[in-house]
Amino acid sequence: MSRYVIERTLPGAGSLSADELQEISAKSNEVLAGLGDDVAWVESYVTDDKLYCVYDAKDPALIAEHARVGGFPCDSISEVRGMISPETGR
Repeated sequence: MSRYVIERTLPGAGSLSADELQEISAKSNEVLAGLGDDVAWVESYVTDDKLYCVYDAKDPALIAEHARVGGFPCDSISEVRGMISPETGR
């Protein structure tokens, strides 16, 4: 599987309550369970008006299908080509 970063515009995302985030997460998990083992949610980062989600998938079409079925925004799906960190520069 490849790793992908998904950008989702969600105005007010940074103001969502813990209950609202739990509800979104539960819906995502439910949709993922129906899509099988070829797509997995790793983690997401919540900013003021966007979510940046990290997924592993055999095909980015599965990520798009997850968004469609779940009713989630999906502005872009970008395959991760590599990673760097402060350690990379040492």
